[in-house]
Amino acid sequence: MGYDNLRQWIEQLRKDKDLAVIDTPVDPYLELAEIHRRVVREEGPALLFTHVKGTPFPVATNLFGTVRRVNQAFGTRPEQLMKSLTGAVETLLPPTPSAIWKEKGLLYDLLKVGVKDVPQGEAPVLGICRSTDPLQELPRITSWHEDGGPLITLPLVYTESITNPLNRNLGMYRVQIYDDNTTGVHWQIHKGGGFHHREAELLGEALPVSVFLGGPPALIAAAIAPLPERLPELLLASLMLGRRLPMVKDPMGGHRIPAESEFAIRGLVTPLERRPEGPFGDPYGYYSRQHDFPVLHVQRMWHRKDAIYPATIAGKPRQEDYYLKDFLQRLLSPAYPLLMPSVKALWSYTEAGSHSLASAVVRESYSREALASAFRILGEGQLSLTKFLLLTNEPVDLCDFPKLLETVLERFDPQTDLVVLNNTAQDTSDYTGHKLNRGSKGVMMGIGSPVRVLPRTYNEGVLPGITGVVPYCGGCLTVSGASYIDDPELPLRLIAELRQNETEWPLVILVDHAAETAQTQTSFLWTVFTRFNPASDIYAESKVNRHHIGYKLPIVIDARMKPDYPDELEPCGDIVKVVDQNWKNYFPMLTKLS
Repeated sequence: MGYDNLRQWIEQLRKDKDLAVIDTPVDPYLELAEIHRRVVREEGPALLFTHVKGTPFPVATNLFGTVRRVNQAFGTRPEQLMKSLTGAVETLLPPTPSAIWKEKGLLYDLLKVGVKDVPQGEAPVLGICRSTDPLQELPRITSWHEDGGPLITLPLVYTESITNPLNRNLGMYRVQIYDDNTTGVHWQIHKGGGFHHREAELLGEALPVSVFLGGPPALIAAAIAPLPERLPELLLASLMLGRRLPMVKDPMGGHRIPAESEFAIRGLVTPLERRPEGPFGDPYGYYSRQHDFPVLHVQRMWHRKDAIYPATIAGKPRQEDYYLKDFLQRLLSPAYPLLMPSVKALWSYTEAGSHSLASAVVRESYSREALASAFRILGEGQLSLTKFLLLTNEPVDLCDFPKLLETVLERFDPQTDLVVLNNTAQDTSDYTGHKLNRGSKGVMMGIGSPVRVLPRTYNEGVLPGITGVVPYCGGCLTVSGASYIDDPELPLRLIAELRQNETEWPLVILVDHAAETAQTQTSFLWTVFTRFNPASDIYAESKVNRHHIGYKLPIVIDARMKPDYPDELEPCGDIVKVVDQNWKNYFPMLTKLS
């Protein structure tokens, strides 16, 4: 069974000797984040900072920053239950008495799913209420030196539809602290909270918003989960928890509050009001730029008498969110064939940022069914923001990206199996397109029997303008030469040279540093798929026939940094020196982390 609240989980980590308590005074401006990032990089313990400057609250971070901790936090029960649920669909359709009896254990488990009201006296979150300057004592955590201000980094933002309160959303949206009474809310175009805000704004009404911090680990995970629209996150939290989620009425009115939360912030987002938000370091590994976003006017904040402030740090993959998101994909993967019957398996690659890359194993029961599956995937919830999609009908482990890519390239027909769609929606934090929220998509398919043997070593001679050549996997070559600023036309000359040489390599990736890019799956996925826009950065000879573009091999992708891209995240040098000097003070008993 799951943990009821944050402190139960922290205590378990303490017992497991997987928690480092840092009693040394730590500055929430950059210093805390630098410590956190180093520990995550080494797959070190969870962190509890007991003396954070400017706040009375201890701060807990890296609570889910390893595979072991995620598995410990949620156990095997949620995944087993999800598999049982999806398997029972066939058993219970139609719902005969014998089928119902066979699934009686599952049905009993489902009776435990939901929320329950608890008396106000049994809700620890109602310990203290602050209505004057309610945010004054919250930790002001700033993660990167070019950030536009401090953030609440693990906010569980809850909203309800103005016209239908049963339409609810719990999501994790960036919340910038402007002052002691106001914050920003980074609602993106494709998220449930953004839909509720737009609806309220069109009606000219203020939208009530609650921001919860902490609670059961299952609640934090549910807020991140890419659920289908209108599937309540609170129900997923309950399913993961293994019992009904305790909720309590706010004595001053408004949304009910998860009773075991550490903090509950309540306020209103007024219509048509905007304020500059950002820039901020984000999960793509770059600085998102400053844009205008809605403003939350905070009315009050409830918190436990001994509240612990949960936090995390966003940045270049892999960070703590990688482990949570991969767990959630494993949890939800059995449901994809129910939603999309032609899709047998689906995976999004957290190493490439939030929505840059996904792949799927699909059915091909008739010619070009894979293309229909691609459109189905790209029309499903948050998957609609996927920038590049790889498809095959071969039973391959999608987590093994080199093997997947080889499977596709062995079968890929450039005349029919590459589709590029321009002028599509794009994730707000992805700046490879030419306009905010706008970009393009690419679909590459490898279906049926192999049509080529893939090369694995490069022996085709010198390529003019290319200084580095490193195979990433069979059929995929990474190369580097001049920067984009110095030679924007290099991909065109590269295509011509490769075709003249009759290259055996079907896919060539042009990057700034080939050896670094090809080193690991994480380095390859992050470098390539956060740095190209399919419509402008895929190069190949092509021919238009009846409005269809057919390509010829090789395909070259220009994944070099472009001058209009935001800066890559790098730690502040002065803070690095501070953390270096104080490292042994932070971890007197854990010198191995140095």
